[in-house]
Amino acid sequence: MTPRCSIVIRAYNEEKHIARLLDGIQQQTVREVQTILVDSGSTDATVQIAQQYPVQIVHIAPEDFTFGRSLNMGISAATAEWVVIASAHVYPIYPDWLERLLAPFENPQTALSYGKQRGCSTTKFSEHQIFSHWFPEQTQLRQDHPFCNNANAAIRRSLWQQQAYNEALPALEDLAWARWAFEQGYGIAYVAEAEVVHVHNETWQGIYNRYRRESMAFKQIYPHEHFYLRDLVWLYLRNVLSDFSAARHQRVLYAEAGNILRFRWMQFWGTYQGYRQSGPLTRQLKQAFYYPRPDRKPIEKKSTRQVAPIQYTETQTEPTAGNNADSGNLI
Repeated sequence: MTPRCSIVIRAYNEEKHIARLLDGIQQQTVREVQTILVDSGSTDATVQIAQQYPVQIVHIAPEDFTFGRSLNMGISAATAEWVVIASAHVYPIYPDWLERLLAPFENPQTALSYGKQRGCSTTKFSEHQIFSHWFPEQTQLRQDHPFCNNANAAIRRSLWQQQAYNEALPALEDLAWARWAFEQGYGIAYVAEAEVVHVHNETWQGIYNRYRRESMAFKQIYPHEHFYLRDLVWLYLRNVLSDFSAARHQRVLYAEAGNILRFRWMQFWGTYQGYRQSGPLTRQLKQAFYYPRPDRKPIEKKSTRQVAPIQYTETQTEPTAGNNADSGNLI
């Protein structure tokens, strides 16, 4: 029987996270799924843990890895028309995560949907602000820009057969594919109800490397745009002040000020270094990626959902600092 969706998970040394995601998949209202784990040479127990679940393992050699290549290998093994893409260090909040993520495909013009992400207790303060900016509380079934994120997304396999993911990009293969689909006249949907926790606790150097790598990818996707030194200074100051305001409202400014200053510096210094040779960043995507919203008052965390969340075991929900395997696939 053809599954309703195929789930492609990219992983490298994710033994502390993979079981939580696979447990969450098993508790979904969408039961007919094919799960594919693309492992890029894990040296821990990632593969052994995954083998305890109904998971198909695809291997990619570390020297052959790119984000786009690993996705293409996983989707090549998929049998469903709708392909869900998930980072190995996310886990769904609700049992209707897949149902909600796939709902926009009832419109035949929808090429891609992506869902909300939020951090956990060990997530850095500024990363929480980025999550709240990138992934708001309101669903938007047809965006006017190609922003998306493959840590929690779904695409049509038939469109991927027309245009595979770019295997040469160092990052942002999701944005490049979404831009292609957008230019073909297809829609991109954001679904706030398709919510996951994204465990993304990098070192300071890891944060710098992530933004540098992504800016290098931007340079290839939008070759005529630029990120100047004045952009670095302006966006750094603007985001620091915005984070300070949010931290003050939450009464954590004294505790978080140093982390805010350091995170935002690593973010924008990394971005600047990646764009030093005339890197691309359109005005619209600058707004989507970097500019804080005008109102930075703390968001009320009152859920209006009528669906009970998945009950994970205590050891599965809140990883301790230093236990994240993001040094491999930072997705």
